Amino acid sequence: MYRAQNVNPLLQSTTKPNYGRTPLNASTRRGSNWGGGGAHSAPSGSQVLKDPRIREPSYQAKMRQEIFSWLQGTEYEISMRTLTSITGKDFRAIFQHLVSIVDPSYPFDPKMRFEDEFQPALKALRYPLTSQIDNKWLAAPGSMHSWPALLAVLHWLVEMGKARVHYLESDQITLQVVDRVPEEFHDPIHHQTLAFDYFTEAYIAFFHGADIFEEQDKTLEARYAKKNERVVNDLEEQKERLARIKAEFEQLHSSAAPVEKLQKTHGFLVSDRAKFHDVLQRFESRKKHLIDTIAHEKAELTVRASNLEQMKTEHAKLAEVVKVQNLTPEEVIRMNTDHELLARNLEDLKHRIAEAQKTVMSLEVVMTNRGAAAEEGLDLYTNLLSSLGLFPPIPPPFQDIDLTLQLNIATSNPQQVLIGSDVRKVIKPTLNTVAETKRTERANVESERIKVDNELDQLTLECENVDEEVREIEKKVVVLNEQADDLRDAAQQESTVSNAEATRLERELAHARTAALSSGMGVKSRLQALQFDYREQLAKAARLKDETIRAIAKNSNEIGLFKEEVSAQLRHLRDFVEEGG
Repeated sequence: MYRAQNVNPLLQSTTKPNYGRTPLNASTRRGSNWGGGGAHSAPSGSQVLKDPRIREPSYQAKMRQEIFSWLQGTEYEISMRTLTSITGKDFRAIFQHLVSIVDPSYPFDPKMRFEDEFQPALKALRYPLTSQIDNKWLAAPGSMHSWPALLAVLHWLVEMGKARVHYLESDQITLQVVDRVPEEFHDPIHHQTLAFDYFTEAYIAFFHGADIFEEQDKTLEARYAKKNERVVNDLEEQKERLARIKAEFEQLHSSAAPVEKLQKTHGFLVSDRAKFHDVLQRFESRKKHLIDTIAHEKAELTVRASNLEQMKTEHAKLAEVVKVQNLTPEEVIRMNTDHELLARNLEDLKHRIAEAQKTVMSLEVVMTNRGAAAEEGLDLYTNLLSSLGLFPPIPPPFQDIDLTLQLNIATSNPQQVLIGSDVRKVIKPTLNTVAETKRTERANVESERIKVDNELDQLTLECENVDEEVREIEKKVVVLNEQADDLRDAAQQESTVSNAEATRLERELAHARTAALSSGMGVKSRLQALQFDYREQLAKAARLKDETIRAIAKNSNEIGLFKEEVSAQLRHLRDFVEEGG
């Protein structure tokens, strides 16, 4: 009895006011929103239902107690004594109160007799035992023979009211409360809820004089847009992802295979490894040469230190010899003069030696700086050779030329500072030749690129011309289809006219035959003329039919040939584009 169906008013929105109700009177009164009659009417007399419990005193006491509790819970003032010895007025008041709880919109008419409203209300609420109730019982509802059945009616209404209240207080989606509809939903009940809310608002606006419901349309569209927002965003993300995957697929499909790229990279790495080993060997030889130079300088420094110690020893010996000699004053003066002269010469020489040492030190610093700059320049030159692929072996015709250079700062011969081929006679002319060759190759590549761009422009122009031809052919196809349709329509019209004329002639022929039978031989000539006209119309109709069939066949053949030609052109265009790609 409580199935969730939209015909049930309990499933209608509980938040909407009652608009547009039709006034009721005694002759045009409608039934309850719960429905009545038809397929949902009470069971017929052939299917009488009985409840033997209503005659049991214990069950009657239970029903009275439940009715009393429910009436007090619904703020209806009553005493248990009233239910024990009930009157017709109290029964009517209790019945209408319980019905108003089950169906608040049920229209009770205070001008009508209660006996006339009682059974229609029960039928509208689909009470299963309506056929077993007699309206005469309402005159004395508390009598022994009527009270059990009427008490069962009140108890049934109490149970129905409890079920309705419980249902309205639940979170069932069939209540059609718009505020409880989630942002994303798929249940048909939610769609019906929004539709019911839309119709209610539109009905209210209609009663206020509106014929166009733009605000309600916008509200409903916004609600469904909000429902589909995540799906639309997800769809856009999937489209973007699909576009990225397609671009990546096209890039992978158009580019070379990864194995070829890795093989090419491996070849470059092997070549770089060989060049790196060559450079490493050169630096190792340079390191060994520098170690040998440092060892030679240390040995020479040790020899010169030993020579200095030896000269100091000889100087001490000579000083002792001078002390023990007997010299005259003149000799002493001469010796002093010579000593002073020698001392001045010695100071002068020491000064010159100091200046020479300063000059040598400054020159050594300058030479060291210039050597470092030369080494940096040589390293830069070596790196350029490595990056340009000019390390030995060099591609022909320079395979016998070694462009590498080494710096030997420790040598005393300026001609041996750079170890390698002659810079002016071999290296510089070779580099100039290589540069000129590269410039020539670059010019050739640029010419080839310009040529390819020109060919690509020509292919693009041809593709545009082919597209224009296809569009023209499509226009011709449309015109031919329209002409065929016109011919078909004209043929059908002429056939209709011919059939009508033939029908008319048949009627005239039948009339003529009838007239001939009545008028005799005088009408025979007219009959023959009508028959002759009838044959002509039949021949004309047959001729028009044949011409129509031939025209349709001709146009169909032309359309087929045109489609084959367009297909051939498109295949040719596709092959041409694939060959160009």
